[in-house]
Amino acid sequence: MNFELKKWEESDVMSLVKHANNYNIFRYLRDSFPFPYTEKDGQTFISLNLYENPVKEFAIHIDGKAVGAVGVTLQPDIYRKSVEIGYWLSESYWGKGIMPEVLKEMVNYSFSTWDISRVFAKPFSINEQSQKVLVKAGFQYEATLKKAIYKNDSYLDEMIFSVVR
Repeated sequence: MNFELKKWEESDVMSLVKHANNYNIFRYLRDSFPFPYTEKDGQTFISLNLYENPVKEFAIHIDGKAVGAVGVTLQPDIYRKSVEIGYWLSESYWGKGIMPEVLKEMVNYSFSTWDISRVFAKPFSINEQSQKVLVKAGFQYEATLKKAIYKNDSYLDEMIFSVVR
């Protein structure tokens, strides 16, 4: 299935809300990703990303609609040669081989855009599908941090995967 990574636009808001407002997505993301996901949440997110240069957060477009997101967070201080990658995709597109390709494209973009040596992701231990996606995208497992996450009144382990230049 074909996808395109595009800079977020105000016109993406309704599609963003439609696909992001899903508990099965929320349960695998940080609490800063709201649920329910409202139009106001979508407008706020898009407004924060409209003027990034270089772009750090992309909309994943399929058939002209924003159906997910992928982005990186530059790390500070002694970690400045690393970026953390985060992503989600509409549940209706899960299992179609899209995310490994999205991640490969974003890793290449990150290495060509910033002076970094490492891209890493930190999926929850319960999110086995995300771990498989990372491996398919060329990431290597590094570590498990025990009880590093507190989400929905439960402690979870955090996994660390990376690609090193």
